[in-house]
Amino acid sequence: MSGSDAAERPFREAVVDLGAVRENVAALAAAVAPAQTMAVVKANAYGHGAVPVARAALAGGADWLGVADIDEAHELRGAGIDAPLLAWLHDPGAAFAPAIERDIDLGVSSLGQLEAIADAAASVDRIAAVHLKLDTGLSRSGVAPEHWAAVVARAARLEQAGHIHVRGLFSHLANASPDDDVRQVEAFDRGLVQASTAGLRPEVRHLASTAGALRVPAARFDLVRIGIGIYGIPPFGDGTTAAELGLRPVMTLRGRVAAVRRVEPGTGVSYGYTWRAERPTTLALVPLGYADGIPRHASGRAEVWIAGARRPIVGRVAMDQFVVDVGDDHVETGDEIVLFGDPATGAPSADDWGDAAGTIGYEIVTRIGPRVPRRYVGGA
Repeated sequence: MSGSDAAERPFREAVVDLGAVRENVAALAAAVAPAQTMAVVKANAYGHGAVPVARAALAGGADWLGVADIDEAHELRGAGIDAPLLAWLHDPGAAFAPAIERDIDLGVSSLGQLEAIADAAASVDRIAAVHLKLDTGLSRSGVAPEHWAAVVARAARLEQAGHIHVRGLFSHLANASPDDDVRQVEAFDRGLVQASTAGLRPEVRHLASTAGALRVPAARFDLVRIGIGIYGIPPFGDGTTAAELGLRPVMTLRGRVAAVRRVEPGTGVSYGYTWRAERPTTLALVPLGYADGIPRHASGRAEVWIAGARRPIVGRVAMDQFVVDVGDDHVETGDEIVLFGDPATGAPSADDWGDAAGTIGYEIVTRIGPRVPRRYVGGA
């Protein structure tokens, strides 16, 4: 790389391929048809950028968008995105009225939430669209099975009174085992029967996220919530690759070599000298660290792509930097380094980094911090 080329490269960046988002959504939609798809863009679209990813997902054929909380939904509405949109995780003091006015569907996990949403709808003289959530075994949010009959009965009365519209019923699979998945589908089916008996006729019933959508056809119902699959990361943790699922990784995290030095045997690297050179070798300094979301737990275990090969991180990952051993190969200041991206290029994947850090690819991409600029390619 010439000096001028190096100068044009950002110090660090996450390249987000919106074309891959569109293709991944289209592939997943085809796999689960005739079920509709909800593209989940919570947590800033798993670190990729909520607004551009939402637009790309809709262009790829997504029918709905999903987020965790109302603030995330307001960001999308504020950007002019008017697609069907569900927010399902609420602060106890959440302001429901502004969300209702912006046609944001609201998840309901308790009788108290249902009443609060109905009151908010009445205060702005609007009908609130809600999705009632049944806990089928994940033991997080959702109405407990023993309270479900009372909640759906109350929802039916509020719907008849014109305060709410029960647009959806939903739950979430634990993806623990095939037998557990079957039991959760059966529990959801029982909840649907109770809701029907109460007089509810929802437009959409949804249970599966990416993993369930692909491997548990009985969990597809009317709508599936595709989250990690949009970003080209496999959801299974069993060695299945993105390519085997017809998906492409969306994010490539890269930077430039900030410094190069040749060291002698016995030279220690980074805090605590957890690694010492066993031979004369060349070290390259990478200007990303745990402040940027690079997991410290990957110290001495993860690899990066540099100078045409994967190279090991040596020593501890620090707040702003880490060190790579490139052996006797020629590396210069300004050379490009790819931390993770599409393994078809030879680079490590986000899942490879997850394995190195004892976590999952989801966390690796989601935790990339705001100091790392996102650059979008593949836009319409």
